[in-house]
Amino acid sequence: MNLTRRSLFTLALAVPAAAAFAPRAMAATPEVYAEDGIAVDGSDVVAYFTEGAPVAGDPAITFEYMGATWRFSSEANRDLFAADPAAYAPQYGGYCAYAVSQGYTASTVPEAWSIVDDKLYLNYSTGVRRRWSRDIPGNIAAANANWPSVLA
Repeated sequence: MNLTRRSLFTLALAVPAAAAFAPRAMAATPEVYAEDGIAVDGSDVVAYFTEGAPVAGDPAITFEYMGATWRFSSEANRDLFAADPAAYAPQYGGYCAYAVSQGYTASTVPEAWSIVDDKLYLNYSTGVRRRWSRDIPGNIAAANANWPSVLA
């Protein structure tokens, strides 16, 4: 192959132009659903277990876990979480359990939650939680089969 200065110059111009029109690789969905880096909309995940309700976390009482900031309503709850995050963190990284069972991810709201077999599950809305509740074992089995491949 005989390359001239002109052909090298043409090639040098063509490569960046081609790269500009090439499809960009999509970044994988983060492993934890976190708006602005805050997991579970700032709710204290330990409180779901101890108080049976979503409780707002204090921005001054936090713990970093899996690339997200988790807030807690008390230092005691933060310490419980820090000792065993997997026991308190919602399943499927806090993404909607029903959505994951269907093969995709969706955001969640703190008010749409369930604890099943000592595990926290969150949903997109209370309406979606009702749909998810119609077949909890089946939806959990489907979500487990889909997780974490839905993040790709």
